[in-house]
Amino acid sequence: MGNVVAFHAHPDDEALLTGGTLARLADEGHRVVIVVATDGCMDEADGVRMGELHASAEVLGAQRVAHLGYADSGHGALLYDDPSDRQRFARADLDEATGRLAELLREEKADLLLSYDPNGGYGHRDHVKVHHVGARAAALTGVRVLEGTVPLPGSERRSRYSPRKAITHRYDVRRYAAQKQAALAAHRTPVFGNGRSASLFRAMVRMPVPVFSALFGREWFVERPHQGK
Repeated sequence: MGNVVAFHAHPDDEALLTGGTLARLADEGHRVVIVVATDGCMDEADGVRMGELHASAEVLGAQRVAHLGYADSGHGALLYDDPSDRQRFARADLDEATGRLAELLREEKADLLLSYDPNGGYGHRDHVKVHHVGARAAALTGVRVLEGTVPLPGSERRSRYSPRKAITHRYDVRRYAAQKQAALAAHRTPVFGNGRSASLFRAMVRMPVPVFSALFGREWFVERPHQGK
């Protein structure tokens, strides 16, 4: 058995990209820890999104949830001012953020870090920074790192996800589809919010489990070369 740290940008990312893998690892007896760079809040921290993350983690079988202490940077051309109580992750000093994650990796005696590919999946600035912080922390601590992604054919849409040829690990997590869907449902803020992403969340949590399993029952990772300490 080993200790796995899953590093994500925001609450709900853990379920979307790696929920099935985390449920599978926990079921196999590994210690699973979920770390988010941000609390998912654009304004003052209210604890709601983190509470939802704790509920999702419980569904997935994770044993600990941690927050690096940053605020959501938002997605779009405009980067808003920092809230009064914390800094936006996009503005965080790279060495400082790396040090926070590396300390947690050492504390947990982590064997494996789950992070994001260089594009941060779909290009969100917080996701891209998760890649850089995760890669640097893994190099500092010698932890093996798998970067979550989605395979795309050839070199299409190079600013999003990873080409299929780059994928090194493909996991069938259909057995854990119901847990993954329930973990998504625990994130009530995006599920009951407004806009296109909220509509997608609602569709995902309301579809029959067999349909959800067929669509979202596989997860992909890229293993980067080991950097050493």
